[in-house]
Amino acid sequence: MKYELTPEEQEMENSADQLRSVSGEKRQKVEDILGRARKNEVISLRISEADLEMIRNQAAAQGLPYQTFINSILHKYVTGQLYDRQEVRKLLAEIRGT
Repeated sequence: MKYELTPEEQEMENSADQLRSVSGEKRQKVEDILGRARKNEVISLRISEADLEMIRNQAAAQGLPYQTFINSILHKYVTGQLYDRQEVRKLLAEIRGT
């Protein structure tokens, strides 16, 4: 299966040969961060049936399980990678001077 990399992932891929090993305290910090990032916590969430149906449809259109799709959306939001379409349009209009 072929995956399309994000610009950040592509940058990492392109610079992988420049990476160096770390040891000691730095290594432990990195391992702790990675360990916390890998852990998933189960939660319960109430969501309207209509919203859930739309989420399931969009997830299916992307070939993803709906829970994975929700997790992806949440991750993008908390890491600043999810943008409001209307806000982007407003900014572009301001830049263009229209």
